[in-house]
Amino acid sequence: MKNENNQYGERTLMRVRLMTLFAAGLLFMGCDQPVKSQDQRSTSSFRSESDALRSFEDPIGQGRTTAITRAVERASPAVVSVSVTQTQQVAVNLYNDPFYQFYYGRQRARVLERKVQSMGSGFVISSDGYIVTNDHVAGNASQITIAFPDGTTRPARLIGTDTGTDLALLKVDTDSFLPHLEFELNSDPIVGEWSIALGNPFGLFEATDPTVTVGVVSATGRDLQPQNDRFYLDMIQTDAAINKGNSGGPLLNALGRVIGVNTAIFTETGGSVGIGFAVPAKKAVRILEELRDKGYVDRAYYTGLQGRTLPERWAQNLGIAQAKGIIVQIVDPESPADDAGFQPYDVIQTFAGNDVDTLEDFAARLYEYRPGDVVEMEVIREGRRISLSMELGSLR
Repeated sequence: MKNENNQYGERTLMRVRLMTLFAAGLLFMGCDQPVKSQDQRSTSSFRSESDALRSFEDPIGQGRTTAITRAVERASPAVVSVSVTQTQQVAVNLYNDPFYQFYYGRQRARVLERKVQSMGSGFVISSDGYIVTNDHVAGNASQITIAFPDGTTRPARLIGTDTGTDLALLKVDTDSFLPHLEFELNSDPIVGEWSIALGNPFGLFEATDPTVTVGVVSATGRDLQPQNDRFYLDMIQTDAAINKGNSGGPLLNALGRVIGVNTAIFTETGGSVGIGFAVPAKKAVRILEELRDKGYVDRAYYTGLQGRTLPERWAQNLGIAQAKGIIVQIVDPESPADDAGFQPYDVIQTFAGNDVDTLEDFAARLYEYRPGDVVEMEVIREGRRISLSMELGSLR
């Protein structure tokens, strides 16, 4: 019995020794591996996560490139800043002193000249250097400098300007082909489609890439009140932010084609409130081609009509419910109006399908036409509505 106990104890001791040696072997095997700190594990983890994220970023990155970003990329090299110097004449009375005037009499004011600088936007429309901007930007300029997005500047000359539509055409001399934009003439703007405005707001970023704002075409065919002999008719309305300095820049569609020339805003704060207006592409192209070919827009038309806005009292006497329209007072003999069949006391109420309530409305609509154009008008004569067709004559 004693021998059996001794043998059992020896076997148990042998098992403990073997287990101890096996554990020590595992420990030494582990020590052969390089030691990793917490920092090293963290760095490795970040890298593996970045690799994993990168595999997901590819489709997302492709989604960031949209029609708008592509349109901006194509258009930006052709959008410029227009720096203008104007010479203004100011009447100054150096002796505006009552005591001086008492002894020496009232003196005539002296006319002094001063130079005023301003900034606007524009865009290149031909590879040989024709540039579009607004008349209120460069129409009275004595010196014009164009700053391109690549940082270069060039002097420009005024080819022609049109106050009525607030457009001006400039030209820079160049030995190389300039990036330029194309007008969208194949289709009209669609209300609700993307609109992209490019320009240099407040003159902040001259000679660099233009500022981009995006919105939609809010409306088309908008008519604004005349301002300083400018007639803003059939304008494109957009909520893309347009601020002072954006005038003359392009309004693009998502294809990167020009649908309008940014021209005016409605604001009560001096900044954008989301109501901006652009001259439509088709109207702009017609004006710009005339400026390029003639240097002016030919509006020397002759109608042979003399009239006034219909007064309320006259409307009652003629049996017309509302005092809207132009009453014809005189028709020149053998004039276009005479040939068309106009008579005194006709009341013109539509011009080319558009309502004309006042003489200003009539003049604004007439601005859209040229000598030789045929215009359809509707008049009320003795209570009957009559359609008349008149070919505009010329004073030249």
